[in-house]
Amino acid sequence: MKLSQDQEVEFDEFSRACDLVEEYFGETIDDVALHAPVSRRQLIAVLARAQLSGRQLAIDGLTEQGEVVYQSNAETLLWLDGGFWTDMRGQHHLAPDEGRAAREVHRRLIEALDGDVPYYNRERDPFVLIERFDPYE
Repeated sequence: MKLSQDQEVEFDEFSRACDLVEEYFGETIDDVALHAPVSRRQLIAVLARAQLSGRQLAIDGLTEQGEVVYQSNAETLLWLDGGFWTDMRGQHHLAPDEGRAAREVHRRLIEALDGDVPYYNRERDPFVLIERFDPYE
């Protein structure tokens, strides 16, 4: 399956990424999809694409591109400098509403941990890189 112009993944890898983001973000996906002009299914697919792209960026030093808010063996929550979500929209040919909805899911999770973000940080892009997620751990 062609993930973006420069990246291909096996369908089962994409399917696993969809399951991972659906379990990890849970009700936040439902809350955002309820108020965005994007279906829940579309939003999960966009979040999965972002995870797969984020994994590739992690190999290239993703944590050096911004501020780590929280990091564990299961996840890394970051405020990224630059235009991460703008780049995602371009790479994956996403509609603006899809990119905004996915960004909102990530923002809500990070702000739940980091508190409300000061105005000057709103220009930074929120991103949660999920390493693994086991709700029974």
